[in-house]
Amino acid sequence: MSSILDLEALIARLPEATAAAARRIFAITASTATLEAPAEMVDWIVRAFGTLDAVRTQRIVRVTNLVTLEGALFNELRSRRPKDMSGVDDVRQAIAGSANDPFCHVDTGTPSDTFGHVRGGHGTAVSNVAKYDGWHGVLVFDEHDPLAPMSAEVLADHFRTARRWAEKALAAQPEARYYFLLWNALWRAGGSLVHGHMQMTLTAGMHYPKVEALRRQSLRYRSEHGSDYFDDLWSVHEALGLGTTVGGARILAYLAPVKEQEIIVLGDPGGDETTLAAGIAHALVTLRRDGVTAHNLALYLPPLSADGNDWSRFPPLARLVSRGEAGDRTSDIGAMELYAASVVATDPFRIGNALRTP
Repeated sequence: MSSILDLEALIARLPEATAAAARRIFAITASTATLEAPAEMVDWIVRAFGTLDAVRTQRIVRVTNLVTLEGALFNELRSRRPKDMSGVDDVRQAIAGSANDPFCHVDTGTPSDTFGHVRGGHGTAVSNVAKYDGWHGVLVFDEHDPLAPMSAEVLADHFRTARRWAEKALAAQPEARYYFLLWNALWRAGGSLVHGHMQMTLTAGMHYPKVEALRRQSLRYRSEHGSDYFDDLWSVHEALGLGTTVGGARILAYLAPVKEQEIIVLGDPGGDETTLAAGIAHALVTLRRDGVTAHNLALYLPPLSADGNDWSRFPPLARLVSRGEAGDRTSDIGAMELYAASVVATDPFRIGNALRTP
Protein backbone atom coordinates (compact mmCIF):
# COMPACT_ATOMS: atom_id res chain seq x y z
CA MET A 1 0.00 0.00 0.00
CA SER A 2 1.19 3.52 -0.77
CA SER A 3 2.18 5.82 2.06
CA ILE A 4 2.22 9.55 2.71
CA LEU A 5 6.01 9.12 2.91
CA ASP A 6 5.92 8.33 -0.83
CA LEU A 7 3.75 11.29 -1.83
CA GLU A 8 6.31 13.20 -3.88
CA ALA A 9 7.29 10.09 -5.83
CA LEU A 10 3.66 9.12 -6.35
CA ILE A 11 2.82 12.53 -7.79
CA ALA A 12 5.83 12.34 -10.11
CA ARG A 13 4.37 9.14 -11.61
CA LEU A 14 0.93 10.63 -12.31
CA PRO A 15 -0.15 11.60 -15.84
CA GLU A 16 1.27 15.00 -16.71
CA ALA A 17 -1.99 16.98 -16.42
CA THR A 18 -2.88 15.43 -13.05
CA ALA A 19 0.64 15.87 -11.70
CA ALA A 20 0.50 19.54 -12.72
CA ALA A 21 -2.78 19.96 -10.84
CA ALA A 22 -1.24 18.28 -7.78
CA ARG A 23 1.68 20.70 -7.83
CA ARG A 24 -0.67 23.68 -8.25
CA ILE A 25 -2.63 22.64 -5.17
CA PHE A 26 -0.10 21.00 -2.85
CA ALA A 27 3.37 21.80 -1.55
CA ILE A 28 5.18 18.83 -0.02
CA THR A 29 8.29 18.83 2.13
CA ALA A 30 9.87 16.06 4.15
CA SER A 31 12.23 16.18 7.09
CA THR A 32 14.02 13.74 9.35
CA ALA A 33 13.92 14.24 13.11
CA THR A 34 16.49 12.48 15.30
CA LEU A 35 17.08 12.00 19.00
CA GLU A 36 19.21 10.03 21.41
CA ALA A 37 17.51 8.37 24.36
CA PRO A 38 19.19 7.66 27.71
CA ALA A 39 19.52 4.01 28.62
CA GLU A 40 16.95 4.45 31.37
CA MET A 41 14.27 5.26 28.76
CA VAL A 42 14.88 2.40 26.36
CA ASP A 43 12.51 -0.15 27.92
CA TRP A 44 9.68 2.41 28.09
CA ILE A 45 10.27 3.50 24.48
CA VAL A 46 10.20 -0.09 23.23
CA ARG A 47 6.99 -0.83 25.14
CA ALA A 48 5.30 2.34 23.86
CA PHE A 49 6.64 2.62 20.31
CA GLY A 50 7.77 -0.88 19.34
CA THR A 51 11.47 -0.26 18.72
CA LEU A 52 14.13 2.22 19.72
CA ASP A 53 14.99 2.88 16.08
CA ALA A 54 11.42 4.01 15.37
CA VAL A 55 11.94 6.89 17.80
CA ARG A 56 15.61 7.56 17.09
CA THR A 57 14.92 8.48 13.44
CA GLN A 58 11.50 9.83 12.48
CA ARG A 59 10.39 10.81 8.98
CA ILE A 60 7.88 13.67 8.89
CA VAL A 61 5.97 14.84 5.82
CA ARG A 62 4.44 18.30 5.63
CA VAL A 63 1.62 18.92 3.12
CA THR A 64 0.24 22.42 2.50
CA ASN A 65 -2.75 23.23 0.33
CA LEU A 66 -1.48 26.30 -1.54
CA VAL A 67 -5.02 27.33 -2.49
CA THR A 68 -6.63 27.25 0.97
CA LEU A 69 -3.46 27.39 3.10
CA GLU A 70 -4.58 24.38 5.08
CA GLY A 71 -1.71 22.17 6.14
CA ALA A 72 -0.76 19.06 8.05
CA LEU A 73 2.38 17.50 9.50
CA PHE A 74 2.24 13.70 9.25
CA ASN A 75 4.09 11.41 11.63
CA GLU A 76 2.58 7.95 12.10
CA LEU A 77 4.65 7.43 15.24
CA ARG A 78 2.38 9.83 17.10
CA SER A 79 -0.47 7.33 16.87
CA ARG A 80 1.49 5.13 19.27
CA ARG A 81 1.81 7.74 22.02
CA PRO A 82 0.48 6.58 25.40
CA LYS A 83 -3.10 7.73 25.98
CA ASP A 84 -5.53 7.73 28.87
CA MET A 85 -8.29 5.43 27.61
CA SER A 86 -9.90 4.90 31.01
CA GLY A 87 -13.17 6.39 29.84
CA VAL A 88 -13.72 4.16 26.81
CA ASP A 89 -15.70 1.49 28.65
CA ASP A 90 -18.06 4.17 29.97
CA VAL A 91 -19.31 5.28 26.53
CA ARG A 92 -21.97 2.62 26.00
CA GLN A 93 -23.01 2.93 29.62
CA ALA A 94 -23.38 6.69 29.22
CA ILE A 95 -25.49 6.29 26.08
CA ALA A 96 -27.80 3.79 27.75
CA GLY A 97 -27.96 5.87 30.93
CA SER A 98 -28.99 9.01 29.03
CA ALA A 99 -32.20 7.48 27.67
CA ASN A 100 -35.39 9.39 28.51
CA ASP A 101 -33.61 12.73 28.15
CA PRO A 102 -35.42 15.90 26.93
CA PHE A 103 -34.69 15.00 23.29
CA CYS A 104 -36.61 11.75 23.82
CA HIS A 105 -39.69 13.92 24.48
CA VAL A 106 -39.34 16.44 21.70
CA ASP A 107 -42.79 18.03 22.07
CA THR A 108 -42.35 18.93 25.73
CA GLY A 109 -38.57 18.82 26.12
CA THR A 110 -37.45 21.22 23.36
CA PRO A 111 -38.29 24.83 22.48
CA SER A 112 -39.53 25.92 19.05
CA ASP A 113 -38.92 28.84 16.74
CA THR A 114 -41.74 31.21 15.78
CA PHE A 115 -42.81 28.78 13.04
CA GLY A 116 -42.89 25.78 15.38
CA HIS A 117 -41.20 22.41 15.17
CA VAL A 118 -40.44 20.96 11.74
CA ARG A 119 -41.02 17.22 11.57
CA GLY A 120 -39.35 14.81 9.19
CA GLY A 121 -39.49 11.08 8.66
CA HIS A 122 -36.68 10.33 11.13
CA GLY A 123 -36.21 13.47 13.20
CA THR A 124 -37.57 16.85 14.27
CA ALA A 125 -36.03 20.29 13.83
CA VAL A 126 -36.42 22.45 16.97
CA SER A 127 -34.93 25.63 18.34
CA ASN A 128 -31.63 25.65 20.22
CA VAL A 129 -31.68 26.95 23.80
CA ALA A 130 -28.16 28.48 23.76
CA LYS A 131 -27.60 29.88 20.28
CA TYR A 132 -24.53 30.38 18.09
CA ASP A 133 -26.29 32.89 15.85
CA GLY A 134 -29.61 34.67 15.32
CA TRP A 135 -31.08 31.48 13.87
CA HIS A 136 -29.83 28.28 15.47
CA GLY A 137 -31.78 25.04 15.39
CA VAL A 138 -31.28 21.43 16.39
CA LEU A 139 -32.32 18.41 14.38
CA VAL A 140 -33.21 15.81 17.00
CA PHE A 141 -32.92 12.24 15.73
CA ASP A 142 -35.75 9.85 16.52
CA GLU A 143 -32.97 7.34 17.24
CA HIS A 144 -31.49 8.08 20.65
CA ASP A 145 -28.21 6.18 20.16
CA PRO A 146 -25.71 8.44 18.34
CA LEU A 147 -23.67 5.38 17.32
CA ALA A 148 -26.57 3.56 15.67
CA PRO A 149 -25.90 2.84 11.98
CA MET A 150 -27.31 5.56 9.71
CA SER A 151 -28.33 4.74 6.16
CA ALA A 152 -28.11 7.12 3.23
CA GLU A 153 -31.92 7.27 3.21
CA VAL A 154 -32.13 8.38 6.84
CA LEU A 155 -29.29 10.86 6.34
CA ALA A 156 -31.02 12.36 3.29
CA ASP A 157 -34.24 12.67 5.31
CA HIS A 158 -32.35 14.54 8.05
CA PHE A 159 -30.91 16.91 5.45
CA ARG A 160 -34.36 17.58 3.96
CA THR A 161 -35.87 18.25 7.39
CA ALA A 162 -33.02 20.59 8.35
CA ARG A 163 -33.36 22.48 5.06
CA ARG A 164 -37.12 22.89 5.60
CA TRP A 165 -36.29 24.49 8.96
CA ALA A 166 -33.77 26.76 7.23
CA GLU A 167 -36.28 27.78 4.56
CA LYS A 168 -38.84 28.70 7.22
CA ALA A 169 -36.22 30.80 8.99
CA LEU A 170 -35.30 32.44 5.68
CA ALA A 171 -38.95 33.34 5.10
CA ALA A 172 -38.98 35.02 8.51
CA GLN A 173 -35.71 36.89 7.82
CA PRO A 174 -34.88 36.99 4.08
CA GLU A 175 -31.41 38.49 4.56
CA ALA A 176 -30.36 35.47 6.70
CA ARG A 177 -29.66 33.41 3.59
CA TYR A 178 -26.42 31.68 4.59
CA TYR A 179 -27.13 28.18 5.85
CA PHE A 180 -24.74 25.91 7.73
CA LEU A 181 -25.31 22.39 9.09
CA LEU A 182 -23.04 20.63 11.57
CA TRP A 183 -22.98 17.39 13.50
CA ASN A 184 -20.87 17.08 16.67
CA ALA A 185 -21.11 13.41 17.65
CA LEU A 186 -20.59 12.88 21.38
CA TRP A 187 -18.75 15.01 23.90
CA ARG A 188 -15.23 14.53 22.55
CA ALA A 189 -16.45 16.23 19.36
CA GLY A 190 -18.19 19.04 21.24
CA GLY A 191 -21.63 17.49 21.68
CA SER A 192 -23.13 18.50 25.01
CA LEU A 193 -25.98 15.95 24.83
CA VAL A 194 -25.62 12.26 24.05
CA HIS A 195 -28.88 11.88 22.12
CA GLY A 196 -28.17 11.92 18.39
CA HIS A 197 -28.61 15.37 16.85
CA MET A 198 -27.35 17.81 14.24
CA GLN A 199 -27.40 21.61 14.40
CA MET A 200 -28.32 24.24 11.83
CA THR A 201 -27.60 27.95 11.70
CA LEU A 202 -28.47 30.84 9.41
CA THR A 203 -26.54 34.08 9.27
CA ALA A 204 -26.82 37.38 7.37
CA GLY A 205 -24.39 39.73 5.66
CA MET A 206 -22.02 37.11 4.25
CA HIS A 207 -21.40 33.40 4.64
CA TYR A 208 -19.34 32.11 7.55
CA PRO A 209 -15.68 33.03 6.99
CA LYS A 210 -14.35 29.57 6.13
CA VAL A 211 -17.09 28.93 3.59
CA GLU A 212 -16.70 32.37 1.99
CA ALA A 213 -12.92 31.97 1.95
CA LEU A 214 -13.22 28.70 0.04
CA ARG A 215 -15.55 30.32 -2.51
CA ARG A 216 -13.07 33.14 -3.12
CA GLN A 217 -10.09 30.78 -3.23
CA SER A 218 -11.78 28.55 -5.81
CA LEU A 219 -12.63 31.57 -8.00
CA ARG A 220 -9.04 32.83 -7.79
CA TYR A 221 -7.77 29.37 -8.72
CA ARG A 222 -10.01 29.29 -11.79
CA SER A 223 -8.91 32.78 -12.81
CA GLU A 224 -5.21 31.95 -12.43
CA HIS A 225 -5.18 28.43 -13.86
CA GLY A 226 -8.26 28.19 -16.08
CA SER A 227 -9.33 25.04 -14.25
CA ASP A 228 -11.94 24.16 -11.64
CA TYR A 229 -10.42 23.80 -8.16
CA PHE A 230 -12.87 21.17 -6.92
CA ASP A 231 -12.50 19.04 -10.06
CA ASP A 232 -8.70 19.25 -9.81
CA LEU A 233 -8.80 18.40 -6.10
CA TRP A 234 -10.84 15.32 -6.90
CA SER A 235 -8.74 14.22 -9.88
CA VAL A 236 -5.53 14.38 -7.84
CA HIS A 237 -6.93 12.35 -4.96
CA GLU A 238 -8.59 9.82 -7.26
CA ALA A 239 -5.38 9.31 -9.26
CA LEU A 240 -3.41 8.74 -6.04
CA GLY A 241 -5.87 6.09 -4.85
CA LEU A 242 -7.34 8.40 -2.22
CA GLY A 243 -10.81 8.72 -3.75
CA THR A 244 -13.89 6.67 -4.55
CA THR A 245 -17.45 7.36 -5.66
CA VAL A 246 -20.65 6.18 -3.97
CA GLY A 247 -24.12 7.07 -5.20
CA GLY A 248 -22.72 9.82 -7.41
CA ALA A 249 -20.84 11.50 -4.54
CA ARG A 250 -17.06 11.84 -4.77
CA ILE A 251 -15.33 10.82 -1.54
CA LEU A 252 -11.68 11.58 -0.82
CA ALA A 253 -9.22 11.08 2.04
CA TYR A 254 -7.89 14.63 2.19
CA LEU A 255 -4.15 15.27 1.92
CA ALA A 256 -4.21 18.41 4.09
CA PRO A 257 -6.61 17.34 6.84
CA VAL A 258 -7.72 19.55 9.69
CA LYS A 259 -7.20 16.53 11.95
CA GLU A 260 -7.25 12.73 11.91
CA GLN A 261 -8.88 10.84 9.03
CA GLU A 262 -10.54 13.84 7.42
CA ILE A 263 -12.82 12.89 4.55
CA ILE A 264 -14.30 15.33 2.03
CA VAL A 265 -17.44 14.45 0.09
CA LEU A 266 -18.08 16.46 -3.07
CA GLY A 267 -21.32 16.87 -4.99
CA ASP A 268 -21.92 18.62 -8.30
CA PRO A 269 -22.61 22.36 -8.62
CA GLY A 270 -26.33 22.98 -8.65
CA GLY A 271 -27.15 19.94 -6.54
CA ASP A 272 -28.15 19.99 -2.89
CA GLU A 273 -26.87 18.22 0.19
CA THR A 274 -29.08 15.14 -0.29
CA THR A 275 -26.78 14.16 -3.19
CA LEU A 276 -24.01 13.77 -0.60
CA ALA A 277 -25.98 11.38 1.64
CA ALA A 278 -24.73 8.09 0.17
CA GLY A 279 -21.13 9.31 0.27
CA ILE A 280 -21.37 10.55 3.86
CA ALA A 281 -23.07 7.34 4.98
CA HIS A 282 -20.22 5.34 3.41
CA ALA A 283 -17.63 7.58 5.08
CA LEU A 284 -19.31 7.06 8.46
CA VAL A 285 -19.31 3.30 8.03
CA THR A 286 -15.60 3.47 7.16
CA LEU A 287 -14.78 5.47 10.29
CA ARG A 288 -16.92 3.28 12.57
CA ARG A 289 -15.17 0.21 11.17
CA ASP A 290 -11.90 1.84 12.23
CA GLY A 291 -13.11 2.32 15.81
CA VAL A 292 -14.15 5.98 15.54
CA THR A 293 -17.01 6.84 17.91
CA ALA A 294 -16.78 10.65 17.87
CA HIS A 295 -16.75 12.84 14.78
CA ASN A 296 -17.44 16.30 13.42
CA LEU A 297 -19.37 16.87 10.21
CA ALA A 298 -20.00 20.16 8.41
CA LEU A 299 -21.83 21.00 5.20
CA TYR A 300 -20.56 23.83 2.99
CA LEU A 301 -23.48 25.06 0.87
CA PRO A 302 -24.27 28.04 -1.37
CA PRO A 303 -26.71 30.57 0.10
CA LEU A 304 -30.42 29.76 0.13
CA SER A 305 -31.11 32.81 -2.06
CA ALA A 306 -28.97 34.82 -4.46
CA ASP A 307 -26.58 37.29 -2.82
CA GLY A 308 -25.02 38.83 -5.93
CA ASN A 309 -21.82 36.76 -5.65
CA ASP A 310 -20.63 33.98 -7.95
CA TRP A 311 -21.51 30.60 -6.45
CA SER A 312 -22.00 28.92 -9.85
CA ARG A 313 -19.07 26.51 -9.50
CA PHE A 314 -19.36 25.95 -5.75
CA PRO A 315 -20.58 22.38 -5.12
CA PRO A 316 -22.35 21.11 -2.02
CA LEU A 317 -19.62 19.49 0.05
CA ALA A 318 -19.20 17.80 3.39
CA ARG A 319 -16.15 17.71 5.62
CA LEU A 320 -16.02 14.86 8.10
CA VAL A 321 -13.23 14.38 10.62
CA SER A 322 -12.57 11.72 13.22
CA ARG A 323 -12.26 12.76 16.85
CA GLY A 324 -11.29 9.21 17.82
CA GLU A 325 -12.93 7.21 20.58
CA ALA A 326 -15.43 9.14 22.64
CA GLY A 327 -13.92 7.90 25.89
CA ASP A 328 -10.33 8.89 25.07
CA ARG A 329 -9.33 11.42 27.73
CA THR A 330 -6.32 12.70 25.77
CA SER A 331 -7.13 15.91 23.89
CA ASP A 332 -6.46 15.66 20.17
CA ILE A 333 -6.29 19.41 19.47
CA GLY A 334 -3.78 21.82 20.94
CA ALA A 335 -1.92 25.02 20.13
CA MET A 336 -0.43 23.62 16.91
CA GLU A 337 -3.89 22.99 15.44
CA LEU A 338 -5.28 26.28 16.69
CA TYR A 339 -2.45 28.53 15.61
CA ALA A 340 0.01 26.77 13.26
CA ALA A 341 -0.74 23.56 11.33
CA SER A 342 -2.49 20.29 12.05
CA VAL A 343 -0.40 17.46 13.48
CA VAL A 344 -1.73 14.18 12.10
CA ALA A 345 -0.87 10.58 12.93
CA THR A 346 -3.13 8.81 10.42
CA ASP A 347 -1.82 8.19 6.92
CA PRO A 348 -4.42 9.37 4.35
CA PHE A 349 -3.50 6.41 2.16
CA ARG A 350 -4.75 4.05 4.87
CA ILE A 351 -8.06 5.93 4.93
CA GLY A 352 -8.22 6.01 1.13
CA ASN A 353 -7.78 2.25 1.05
CA ALA A 354 -10.50 1.82 3.68
CA LEU A 355 -12.89 4.02 1.70
CA ARG A 356 -12.48 1.75 -1.33
CA THR A 357 -13.44 -1.29 0.78
CA PRO A 358 -17.20 -2.07 0.46
